[in-house]
Formats: sequence, C-alpha cells, structure tokens
Amino acid sequence: MTDNKPRYSRVSDIIDLATFMSSRIQGITIKDIIERYNVSRRTAERMRDSLLNIFPQIIELDEVNDTQKHWGFADYSIKELISFTPKEIANLGILQNRTTNKELKVELGKTIDKIKSLQIKKQNSMQNNIEIIMQTEGYAIRQMPQYHIDNDIILKIREAIKSNLKVKCIYHEKERKLEPLGMIYGEKIYLLAREKAKGNEIYTYLLHKLDKIEITKDFFERGDFDLKEYSKRSFGVYFGEQLNVKLRFDKEIAQDVLSYNFHPTQKTVLEKDGTVTVKFKASGDKEIMWHIFKWGDKVEILSPNSLKKQYKQTLKAVLDKNI
Repeated sequence: MTDNKPRYSRVSDIIDLATFMSSRIQGITIKDIIERYNVSRRTAERMRDSLLNIFPQIIELDEVNDTQKHWGFADYSIKELISFTPKEIANLGILQNRTTNKELKVELGKTIDKIKSLQIKKQNSMQNNIEIIMQTEGYAIRQMPQYHIDNDIILKIREAIKSNLKVKCIYHEKERKLEPLGMIYGEKIYLLAREKAKGNEIYTYLLHKLDKIEITKDFFERGDFDLKEYSKRSFGVYFGEQLNVKLRFDKEIAQDVLSYNFHPTQKTVLEKDGTVTVKFKASGDKEIMWHIFKWGDKVEILSPNSLKKQYKQTLKAVLDKNI
C-alpha cells in the first residue's frame, strides 16, 4: 500500500485507533496497527506517535509477557470520542426486527434505548470537550508551562483514591502519610489530602514535589467529601477565608467578561451603562488578586474592602521594587 498522506490527515483512523487501543486490556502492538489498517510499519509507528502526542495518558505496558511492546491507556478517559452513528443504531434495529427470539428482541430494544440516551448526553457534553476534539484533529495545541510529573505517581495516586488507601511519601524533605481525596488541575497539579498528623483538615500538596510514593494497606474513610463541591469554595487551588467578591469591568471589555467563567458561584450582570458586574464567593485572596491583575486597568474591586486594600498594597510593593 502506498502511503503519501501527511501525519494528521487520517483523523478518523487516529480516533479509531484510540478506540481500538482502549478496548484492549493488554494494549496494542505495532503489528496490531499494521494488520488492522493495512499500512506499512513506518506508517503504523507514525500513527502510534500521533496518538502518544494527543493522549499523554498512554503508556508502554510492562506487565504483558511477550517479546513485543504494548501500548495502552493508563485510564479510559476517551469515552467522549466514541459515538454511534445513525447507521449503527439502525442496524441494531434491523436485527431486533428480524429476530424471532422474544427475549433477545426485548434486550435489543433496551440496548437501542440506552445508546440513544447516551447520544443525547454526548451532544451536550461534547460542547465542553471541543478543545480535545480540536487537538485530536491537529487544529489546536495546548501551550502552557507545566511541571513534569512521572506517570507512576499519577497511577499510584489514582489507585489510592479509588481504593481509599493511605499513601506514604516524602514532601518537603519530610516523610508523610496522606489520605488522598482528589486532584485539582491548573497551571500546577495539586493533591487534596488529609494528613492525620495535622488533624482532620484538608491540605493541598504540589504533585511534582511528592517523592517516593508508596500505597499502604491502611484504609481510610472519605466521609462526605465531595471534590466538585469542595472545589467551589476556592478560587483556583487556594483555600481559606471565604470572600464575597464584587468586581466591575469597563464596557470596552464587556463582551469578553460576559463570556468568561471566573468561578462556579459567579453572577454576572450587564449594567445599563455598559459595564459588567461580577460577583462570586471564594477563598484564595492571592490567586484572586493575580487574576484581577490580568485585566489591567479595566477592572475595579468593589468589595470586599480588605481585598481592595491588599491589592493596593501589593501593587505598591511591586512598584517600589521595580522603579
């Protein structure tokens, strides 16, 4: 077979390859790709490399006992890329109509209903995953400073969270025993965990600074901890005193502000004079100030006064140091 297509021209093949890979517990090999897509070894390697660039959660699997290298997903987070076409659903309908087995006919009907329900949910959820779709198609790239974190750390933290098992690690040159509850992604990745030696409070730990992680056999109770609800209390990853923040943005940037997501609790109002008022409740005064600074002189802190005062002091300190 002649291969003269550029690297990202076979988008459907790459998505199909991701689906194929995620369906195999032992992952796939270069030979599997060659046989499935009838391509040369060089093209198969390019397809594998394209997949590795798009999905950082793909790893080389060590536990497969043969002479070939196997690649697979460390997790199965590509479900949003998998969908059923109208033709595929119709084919199931044809099978349902043709079968004379009454029990099978009923089961096929239930399966079709489930698939249709998933398709409706997917239409809504895909709106929130447009970035990964664009990256998959080669039309976008995620460009931001990041700390390198070993996949082994992620896998161990994930397993500990799923199994409610404590982990031992070194953090800031001190051995700690943590109860991992979840992770928050931003410019940095933070682990949310309890450290019983400090009490029952929940603390944040920079993931790239965790070292020598071991999963213990000690179970812990999560209690009523809800990661989504807990994250609403902070602005970014900083937790502390809750602030009722109110900001006013100039009308020149009104449209940008109206389409911006500041915080899950935000209430945004377009005022009669064209300015935009944004209110939200969150902790993390430093991160709030850093974010406000990004909007330059187009934003004013209306409340709380403590945040406004702290912001002025911070700006003055910066000016004194750099002028």
